[in-house]
Amino acid sequence: METIQEFQAYGYFFFTVFLVVVLYGYIYHLYRSEKSGRRDYEKYADIALNDAIDDIPVEAFSDKLKEENGKKEQQNGVV
Repeated sequence: METIQEFQAYGYFFFTVFLVVVLYGYIYHLYRSEKSGRRDYEKYADIALNDAIDDIPVEAFSDKLKEENGKKEQQNGVV
């Protein structure tokens, strides 16, 4: 019975450490993408305030689609 409790304690500790590492990795990812200019998260922060049906979207879907297609063409060597 005592060994099961030890396994649970070790499992809980390592799982907590794993979740902390994942959290810090995600925070670093957000920071890096904000810093490089890929995303402007301040625009996304306004979504809660500007959520009416007639408000302007943060990113136009067609612009995002064009951007992704352009990146794919550049990677494939098609210009």
